[in-house]
Amino acid sequence: GLKEAIENDVDMVILNMDTPGGRVDYCLEMMEMLDKFDGVTATYVNPDAISAGSFIAAATQEIYFAPRGKMGASAVIQGAGQDVPETAGQKIESYLRANVRSMTEDYTYRSDVIRAMLDADFELKIGDDVVKPVGELLTLTATEAHVTYGDDATSLLGSGIYESIDDLLDARLGTDNFVVKDFEITYSEKFAKWAFVFAPGLIGLGLLLLFLEFKTPGFGLFGISGLVLIAVFFIIQNIAGLAGNEPILFFVIGILLVFIELFFFPGMIVFALSGIVLMLGSVLWSMVDVWPKEGIVISSDALLEPMVTLIYGLAIAFVGIVLFSRFFSGSWMESKMVLAESLNATSIAEHKALLPMTGSSGLAVTDLFPSGRVEIEGIRYDARSDLGVIDNGSAVQVVAVRNKTLIVEVVS
Repeated sequence: GLKEAIENDVDMVILNMDTPGGRVDYCLEMMEMLDKFDGVTATYVNPDAISAGSFIAAATQEIYFAPRGKMGASAVIQGAGQDVPETAGQKIESYLRANVRSMTEDYTYRSDVIRAMLDADFELKIGDDVVKPVGELLTLTATEAHVTYGDDATSLLGSGIYESIDDLLDARLGTDNFVVKDFEITYSEKFAKWAFVFAPGLIGLGLLLLFLEFKTPGFGLFGISGLVLIAVFFIIQNIAGLAGNEPILFFVIGILLVFIELFFFPGMIVFALSGIVLMLGSVLWSMVDVWPKEGIVISSDALLEPMVTLIYGLAIAFVGIVLFSRFFSGSWMESKMVLAESLNATSIAEHKALLPMTGSSGLAVTDLFPSGRVEIEGIRYDARSDLGVIDNGSAVQVVAVRNKTLIVEVVS
Protein backbone atom coordinates (compact mmCIF):
# COMPACT_ATOMS: atom_id res chain seq x y z
CA GLY A 1 0.00 0.00 0.00
CA LEU A 2 2.81 2.43 0.85
CA LYS A 3 4.60 1.63 -2.39
CA GLU A 4 1.45 2.29 -4.40
CA ALA A 5 0.91 5.51 -2.48
CA ILE A 6 4.41 6.70 -3.37
CA GLU A 7 4.06 5.68 -7.03
CA ASN A 8 0.72 7.54 -7.32
CA ASP A 9 1.85 10.69 -5.44
CA VAL A 10 -0.74 10.21 -2.69
CA ASP A 11 -0.81 13.06 -0.17
CA MET A 12 -1.78 11.23 3.01
CA VAL A 13 -1.67 7.67 4.31
CA ILE A 14 -3.92 6.60 7.20
CA LEU A 15 -3.54 3.32 9.06
CA ASN A 16 -6.93 2.02 10.22
CA MET A 17 -5.49 0.23 13.24
CA ASP A 18 -6.91 -2.51 15.42
CA THR A 19 -4.18 -4.76 16.81
CA PRO A 20 -3.20 -6.43 20.11
CA GLY A 21 0.45 -6.26 19.04
CA GLY A 22 2.96 -8.50 17.30
CA ARG A 23 6.61 -9.23 16.60
CA VAL A 24 9.25 -6.61 17.35
CA ASP A 25 11.12 -7.16 14.06
CA TYR A 26 7.97 -6.65 11.97
CA CYS A 27 7.12 -3.60 14.04
CA LEU A 28 10.53 -2.03 13.36
CA GLU A 29 10.20 -2.81 9.63
CA MET A 30 6.82 -1.07 9.52
CA MET A 31 8.23 1.98 11.32
CA GLU A 32 11.05 2.20 8.77
CA MET A 33 8.59 1.80 5.88
CA LEU A 34 6.42 4.64 7.16
CA ASP A 35 9.49 6.86 7.28
CA LYS A 36 9.99 6.33 3.52
CA PHE A 37 6.69 8.08 2.71
CA ASP A 38 7.11 11.82 2.09
CA GLY A 39 3.47 12.78 2.56
CA VAL A 40 1.42 12.95 5.77
CA THR A 41 1.16 9.71 7.77
CA ALA A 42 -1.59 9.16 10.33
CA THR A 43 -3.05 6.41 12.50
CA TYR A 44 -6.73 5.99 13.32
CA VAL A 45 -6.88 3.89 16.52
CA ASN A 46 -10.02 1.85 15.91
CA PRO A 47 -10.24 0.65 18.62
CA ASP A 48 -6.87 -0.81 19.74
CA ALA A 49 -3.23 0.11 19.20
CA ILE A 50 -1.72 -2.14 21.83
CA SER A 51 1.93 -3.16 22.33
CA ALA A 52 3.68 -3.08 18.91
CA GLY A 53 0.67 -1.19 17.56
CA SER A 54 1.52 1.77 19.80
CA PHE A 55 5.03 2.00 18.31
CA ILE A 56 3.73 1.87 14.75
CA ALA A 57 1.18 4.56 15.59
CA ALA A 58 3.90 6.68 17.19
CA ALA A 59 5.88 6.49 13.93
CA THR A 60 3.07 8.33 12.10
CA GLN A 61 2.82 12.09 12.23
CA GLU A 62 -0.80 12.29 13.44
CA ILE A 63 -2.68 9.95 15.81
CA TYR A 64 -6.49 9.98 15.79
CA PHE A 65 -8.85 7.92 17.93
CA ALA A 66 -12.23 6.30 17.58
CA PRO A 67 -14.41 7.16 20.64
CA ARG A 68 -13.52 3.82 22.27
CA GLY A 69 -9.91 3.80 21.08
CA LYS A 70 -7.12 2.60 23.40
CA MET A 71 -3.36 2.78 22.99
CA GLY A 72 -0.51 1.47 25.17
CA ALA A 73 0.58 -1.56 27.25
CA SER A 74 3.73 -1.86 25.19
CA ALA A 75 6.15 -3.92 27.30
CA VAL A 76 8.18 -6.45 25.32
CA ILE A 77 7.41 -10.10 26.08
CA GLN A 78 8.36 -13.43 24.53
CA GLY A 79 6.16 -15.20 22.01
CA ALA A 80 4.63 -17.53 24.60
CA GLY A 81 3.86 -14.65 26.99
CA GLN A 82 6.87 -14.93 29.35
CA ASP A 83 8.93 -11.94 30.37
CA VAL A 84 12.08 -11.31 28.35
CA PRO A 85 15.31 -11.85 30.36
CA GLU A 86 16.32 -8.58 31.98
CA THR A 87 19.44 -7.75 29.95
CA ALA A 88 17.85 -8.71 26.63
CA GLY A 89 14.72 -6.77 27.54
CA GLN A 90 16.73 -3.66 28.35
CA LYS A 91 18.55 -3.85 25.02
CA ILE A 92 15.33 -4.26 23.03
CA GLU A 93 13.53 -1.49 24.94
CA SER A 94 16.49 0.87 24.58
CA TYR A 95 16.57 0.31 20.82
CA LEU A 96 12.79 0.77 20.51
CA ARG A 97 12.88 4.00 22.52
CA ALA A 98 15.73 5.31 20.34
CA ASN A 99 13.69 4.60 17.22
CA VAL A 100 10.68 6.39 18.69
CA ARG A 101 12.78 9.39 19.78
CA SER A 102 14.29 9.74 16.32
CA MET A 103 10.79 9.86 14.80
CA THR A 104 9.01 11.96 17.43
CA GLU A 105 11.40 14.85 18.10
CA ASP A 106 8.84 17.35 16.76
CA TYR A 107 6.14 16.23 19.24
CA THR A 108 6.27 17.62 22.76
CA TYR A 109 5.16 14.64 24.85
CA ARG A 110 5.10 11.67 22.46
CA SER A 111 8.50 10.17 23.25
CA ASP A 112 7.89 10.20 27.01
CA VAL A 113 4.34 8.86 26.59
CA ILE A 114 5.60 5.88 24.55
CA ARG A 115 8.29 5.23 27.15
CA ALA A 116 5.63 5.22 29.86
CA MET A 117 3.74 2.61 27.84
CA LEU A 118 6.88 0.48 27.60
CA ASP A 119 8.68 0.92 30.95
CA ALA A 120 6.84 0.23 34.21
CA ASP A 121 9.70 1.83 36.21
CA PHE A 122 9.40 5.15 34.40
CA GLU A 123 7.32 7.92 35.98
CA LEU A 124 5.59 10.20 33.47
CA LYS A 125 5.22 13.58 35.10
CA ILE A 126 4.29 16.81 33.30
CA GLY A 127 4.66 19.83 35.54
CA ASP A 128 2.95 18.92 38.79
CA ASP A 129 0.74 16.28 37.17
CA VAL A 130 1.71 12.62 37.47
CA VAL A 131 0.29 11.03 34.32
CA LYS A 132 1.67 7.58 35.14
CA PRO A 133 3.23 6.52 38.43
CA VAL A 134 6.07 4.03 38.81
CA GLY A 135 5.00 0.38 38.85
CA GLU A 136 2.50 0.20 36.00
CA LEU A 137 2.33 0.49 32.23
CA LEU A 138 0.47 3.37 30.62
CA THR A 139 -2.58 2.68 28.46
CA LEU A 140 -4.52 5.69 27.25
CA THR A 141 -8.17 5.93 26.30
CA ALA A 142 -9.20 8.30 23.52
CA THR A 143 -10.20 10.96 26.05
CA GLU A 144 -7.02 10.59 28.11
CA ALA A 145 -4.87 10.90 24.97
CA HIS A 146 -6.37 14.34 24.32
CA VAL A 147 -5.86 15.90 27.74
CA THR A 148 -3.82 19.07 27.29
CA TYR A 149 -0.81 20.16 29.33
CA GLY A 150 1.50 23.14 29.57
CA ASP A 151 1.00 26.81 28.92
CA ASP A 152 0.33 26.18 25.23
CA ALA A 153 -2.32 23.53 26.04
CA THR A 154 -0.66 20.80 23.95
CA SER A 155 -2.51 17.51 23.63
CA LEU A 156 -0.79 14.58 25.34
CA LEU A 157 -0.87 12.36 22.26
CA GLY A 158 -4.01 12.57 20.13
CA SER A 159 -4.90 14.75 17.16
CA GLY A 160 -8.67 14.28 17.42
CA ILE A 161 -11.56 11.89 18.18
CA TYR A 162 -13.84 10.89 15.32
CA GLU A 163 -16.58 8.34 14.71
CA SER A 164 -15.05 7.26 11.39
CA ILE A 165 -12.19 7.93 9.00
CA ASP A 166 -14.59 9.82 6.72
CA ASP A 167 -15.47 12.17 9.59
CA LEU A 168 -11.77 12.56 10.32
CA LEU A 169 -10.99 13.52 6.71
CA ASP A 170 -14.00 15.83 6.45
CA ALA A 171 -12.77 17.72 9.49
CA ARG A 172 -9.15 17.82 8.41
CA LEU A 173 -9.45 18.40 4.66
CA GLY A 174 -12.97 19.63 4.09
CA THR A 175 -15.95 17.72 2.73
CA ASP A 176 -15.45 16.39 -0.82
CA ASN A 177 -11.89 17.72 -0.96
CA PHE A 178 -10.30 14.27 -1.06
CA VAL A 179 -10.46 10.86 -2.69
CA VAL A 180 -9.93 7.71 -0.59
CA LYS A 181 -8.30 4.52 -1.84
CA ASP A 182 -8.52 1.55 0.52
CA PHE A 183 -5.84 -1.13 0.67
CA GLU A 184 -7.07 -4.46 2.04
CA ILE A 185 -5.26 -7.78 1.97
CA THR A 186 -6.58 -9.66 -1.06
CA TYR A 187 -6.90 -13.42 -1.44
CA SER A 188 -3.93 -13.42 -3.81
CA GLU A 189 -1.84 -11.57 -1.21
CA LYS A 190 -2.88 -14.07 1.46
CA PHE A 191 -1.79 -16.86 -0.89
CA ALA A 192 1.52 -15.09 -1.56
CA LYS A 193 2.12 -14.68 2.17
CA TRP A 194 1.51 -18.42 2.71
CA ALA A 195 3.51 -19.50 -0.34
CA PHE A 196 6.44 -17.15 0.42
CA VAL A 197 7.67 -19.76 2.92
CA PHE A 198 8.16 -22.21 0.03
CA ALA A 199 10.21 -19.84 -2.16
CA PRO A 200 13.45 -21.89 -1.82
CA GLY A 201 11.55 -25.05 -2.76
CA LEU A 202 9.98 -23.39 -5.81
CA ILE A 203 13.39 -22.18 -6.98
CA GLY A 204 15.14 -25.50 -6.31
CA LEU A 205 12.49 -27.78 -7.79
CA GLY A 206 11.99 -25.47 -10.77
CA LEU A 207 15.71 -25.48 -11.62
CA LEU A 208 15.92 -29.26 -11.03
CA LEU A 209 13.04 -29.94 -13.41
CA LEU A 210 14.60 -27.71 -16.07
CA PHE A 211 17.84 -29.69 -15.67
CA LEU A 212 15.94 -32.96 -16.11
CA GLU A 213 14.28 -31.53 -19.22
CA PHE A 214 17.66 -30.89 -20.79
CA LYS A 215 18.65 -34.50 -20.00
CA THR A 216 15.63 -36.04 -21.71
CA PRO A 217 14.57 -35.96 -25.35
CA GLY A 218 11.91 -33.56 -26.58
CA PHE A 219 10.21 -30.93 -24.44
CA GLY A 220 7.54 -32.18 -22.10
CA LEU A 221 6.45 -32.64 -18.51
CA PHE A 222 9.77 -31.74 -16.83
CA GLY A 223 10.23 -28.51 -18.76
CA ILE A 224 6.63 -27.36 -18.42
CA SER A 225 6.56 -28.17 -14.69
CA GLY A 226 9.87 -26.38 -14.10
CA LEU A 227 8.71 -23.25 -15.91
CA VAL A 228 5.40 -23.32 -14.01
CA LEU A 229 7.20 -23.48 -10.63
CA ILE A 230 9.53 -20.63 -11.58
CA ALA A 231 6.53 -18.62 -12.83
CA VAL A 232 4.71 -19.21 -9.53
CA PHE A 233 7.83 -17.98 -7.70
CA PHE A 234 7.90 -14.74 -9.73
CA ILE A 235 4.14 -14.27 -9.31
CA ILE A 236 4.49 -14.56 -5.53
CA GLN A 237 7.28 -11.97 -5.50
CA ASN A 238 5.18 -9.67 -7.68
CA ILE A 239 2.11 -9.96 -5.44
CA ALA A 240 4.31 -9.32 -2.39
CA GLY A 241 5.40 -6.01 -3.96
CA LEU A 242 8.97 -7.14 -4.66
CA ALA A 243 9.42 -8.32 -8.25
CA GLY A 244 8.42 -6.12 -11.16
CA ASN A 245 8.52 -7.12 -14.80
CA GLU A 246 12.27 -6.57 -15.23
CA PRO A 247 13.49 -9.69 -13.34
CA ILE A 248 11.03 -11.84 -15.31
CA LEU A 249 12.32 -10.38 -18.58
CA PHE A 250 15.94 -11.10 -17.64
CA PHE A 251 15.04 -14.67 -16.59
CA VAL A 252 13.46 -15.26 -20.01
CA ILE A 253 16.54 -13.82 -21.73
CA GLY A 254 18.66 -16.21 -19.64
CA ILE A 255 16.60 -19.20 -20.80
CA LEU A 256 16.92 -18.06 -24.43
CA LEU A 257 20.71 -17.81 -24.12
CA VAL A 258 20.86 -21.37 -22.75
CA PHE A 259 18.72 -22.60 -25.65
CA ILE A 260 20.98 -20.76 -28.13
CA GLU A 261 23.96 -22.58 -26.63
CA LEU A 262 22.27 -25.98 -26.80
CA PHE A 263 20.77 -25.65 -30.27
CA PHE A 264 23.26 -23.56 -32.24
CA PHE A 265 26.61 -23.36 -30.42
CA PRO A 266 26.95 -26.52 -28.27
CA GLY A 267 30.15 -26.59 -26.24
CA MET A 268 30.85 -22.87 -26.62
CA ILE A 269 29.89 -22.28 -22.93
CA VAL A 270 29.69 -18.45 -23.22
CA PHE A 271 25.96 -18.34 -24.04
CA ALA A 272 24.96 -20.97 -21.48
CA LEU A 273 27.09 -19.41 -18.73
CA SER A 274 25.69 -15.93 -19.46
CA GLY A 275 22.16 -17.36 -19.46
CA ILE A 276 22.63 -19.12 -16.11
CA VAL A 277 24.07 -15.93 -14.57
CA LEU A 278 21.08 -13.94 -15.85
CA MET A 279 18.61 -16.54 -14.56
CA LEU A 280 20.13 -16.69 -11.07
CA GLY A 281 20.62 -12.91 -10.99
CA SER A 282 16.98 -12.31 -11.92
CA VAL A 283 15.81 -14.69 -9.19
CA LEU A 284 17.94 -12.80 -6.66
CA TRP A 285 16.77 -9.42 -8.01
CA SER A 286 13.12 -10.44 -7.68
CA MET A 287 13.55 -10.90 -3.91
CA VAL A 288 15.25 -7.55 -3.22
CA ASP A 289 12.88 -5.03 -1.66
CA VAL A 290 12.98 -2.03 -4.01
CA TRP A 291 11.06 1.12 -3.10
CA PRO A 292 9.62 3.52 -5.69
CA LYS A 293 11.80 6.52 -6.55
CA GLU A 294 14.72 5.02 -4.58
CA GLY A 295 16.07 2.59 -7.15
CA ILE A 296 18.05 -0.49 -6.20
CA VAL A 297 20.20 0.12 -3.14
CA ILE A 298 22.97 -2.51 -2.99
CA SER A 299 23.67 -3.32 0.66
CA SER A 300 24.30 -6.35 2.83
CA ASP A 301 20.95 -5.85 4.59
CA ALA A 302 19.04 -5.74 1.31
CA LEU A 303 20.79 -8.81 -0.14
CA LEU A 304 21.16 -11.04 2.94
CA GLU A 305 17.70 -12.64 3.03
CA PRO A 306 17.43 -13.01 -0.79
CA MET A 307 20.90 -14.60 -0.89
CA VAL A 308 19.98 -17.09 1.85
CA THR A 309 16.77 -18.02 -0.01
CA LEU A 310 18.66 -18.44 -3.30
CA ILE A 311 21.34 -20.61 -1.65
CA TYR A 312 18.66 -22.86 -0.14
CA GLY A 313 17.02 -23.14 -3.55
CA LEU A 314 20.32 -24.01 -5.27
CA ALA A 315 21.05 -26.57 -2.55
CA ILE A 316 17.70 -28.27 -3.23
CA ALA A 317 18.43 -28.31 -6.97
CA PHE A 318 21.99 -29.63 -6.41
CA VAL A 319 20.84 -32.44 -4.13
CA GLY A 320 18.17 -33.37 -6.67
CA ILE A 321 20.72 -33.43 -9.51
CA VAL A 322 23.09 -35.63 -7.48
CA LEU A 323 20.28 -38.05 -6.65
CA PHE A 324 19.19 -38.09 -10.28
CA SER A 325 22.73 -38.75 -11.51
CA ARG A 326 23.24 -41.47 -8.92
CA PHE A 327 19.95 -43.35 -8.96
CA PHE A 328 17.93 -42.25 -11.99
CA SER A 329 20.25 -42.11 -15.00
CA GLY A 330 20.29 -45.46 -16.78
CA SER A 331 17.72 -46.96 -14.41
CA TRP A 332 14.42 -48.70 -15.17
CA MET A 333 12.62 -45.45 -14.27
CA GLU A 334 14.47 -43.52 -16.96
CA SER A 335 13.69 -46.26 -19.46
CA LYS A 336 10.00 -46.14 -18.54
CA MET A 337 9.89 -42.35 -18.93
CA VAL A 338 11.97 -41.71 -22.06
CA LEU A 339 12.50 -45.03 -23.80
CA ALA A 340 9.42 -47.07 -23.06
CA GLU A 341 8.83 -47.74 -26.74
CA SER A 342 12.26 -49.30 -27.29
CA LEU A 343 12.94 -51.67 -24.41
CA ASN A 344 13.69 -54.39 -26.95
CA ALA A 345 16.89 -52.56 -27.90
CA THR A 346 20.19 -53.45 -26.29
CA SER A 347 20.51 -51.84 -22.84
CA ILE A 348 22.15 -48.45 -22.86
CA ALA A 349 23.56 -49.02 -19.39
CA GLU A 350 25.46 -52.07 -20.63
CA HIS A 351 27.22 -50.14 -23.38
CA LYS A 352 28.12 -46.79 -21.83
CA ALA A 353 31.80 -47.69 -21.94
CA LEU A 354 31.61 -48.76 -25.60
CA LEU A 355 30.91 -45.49 -27.37
CA PRO A 356 31.13 -45.36 -31.17
CA MET A 357 33.89 -43.53 -32.95
CA THR A 358 33.59 -40.12 -34.56
CA GLY A 359 32.17 -40.55 -38.04
CA SER A 360 29.89 -43.46 -37.09
CA SER A 361 26.43 -43.32 -38.67
CA GLY A 362 23.08 -44.23 -37.19
CA LEU A 363 19.44 -43.28 -36.76
CA ALA A 364 17.67 -40.89 -34.37
CA VAL A 365 15.15 -42.97 -32.38
CA THR A 366 13.72 -39.93 -30.53
CA ASP A 367 13.53 -36.25 -31.31
CA LEU A 368 16.77 -34.50 -30.32
CA PHE A 369 15.63 -31.22 -28.77
CA PRO A 370 18.64 -30.93 -28.42
CA SER A 371 19.13 -34.10 -26.33
CA GLY A 372 17.71 -37.49 -27.16
CA ARG A 373 18.63 -41.01 -28.27
CA VAL A 374 20.26 -42.46 -31.37
CA GLU A 375 20.78 -46.05 -32.47
CA ILE A 376 24.12 -47.10 -33.97
CA GLU A 377 24.70 -50.73 -34.94
CA GLY A 378 21.71 -51.86 -32.87
CA ILE A 379 22.76 -50.04 -29.68
CA ARG A 380 21.00 -47.01 -28.19
CA TYR A 381 23.08 -44.06 -26.92
CA ASP A 382 22.53 -40.68 -25.27
CA ALA A 383 23.06 -38.05 -27.93
CA ARG A 384 22.78 -34.32 -28.49
CA SER A 385 22.24 -32.36 -31.65
CA ASP A 386 25.22 -30.37 -32.85
CA LEU A 387 22.93 -27.75 -34.40
CA GLY A 388 19.17 -27.23 -34.10
CA VAL A 389 16.52 -29.92 -33.66
CA ILE A 390 16.82 -33.40 -35.18
CA ASP A 391 13.58 -35.25 -35.88
CA ASN A 392 12.93 -38.85 -34.91
CA GLY A 393 13.91 -41.18 -37.77
CA SER A 394 16.59 -38.90 -39.25
CA ALA A 395 19.93 -40.35 -40.37
CA VAL A 396 22.71 -38.97 -38.15
CA GLN A 397 26.49 -39.04 -37.92
CA VAL A 398 28.69 -38.73 -34.82
CA VAL A 399 30.83 -35.56 -34.94
CA ALA A 400 32.19 -35.62 -31.37
CA VAL A 401 31.95 -37.38 -28.00
CA ARG A 402 31.69 -35.26 -24.84
CA ASN A 403 31.08 -36.56 -21.31
CA LYS A 404 29.85 -39.95 -22.60
CA THR A 405 27.31 -38.19 -24.80
CA LEU A 406 27.44 -38.36 -28.56
CA ILE A 407 27.30 -35.09 -30.49
CA VAL A 408 25.57 -35.80 -33.79
CA GLU A 409 24.41 -34.01 -36.88
CA VAL A 410 21.94 -34.87 -39.62
CA VAL A 411 23.41 -36.71 -42.60
CA SER A 412 22.33 -34.79 -45.69
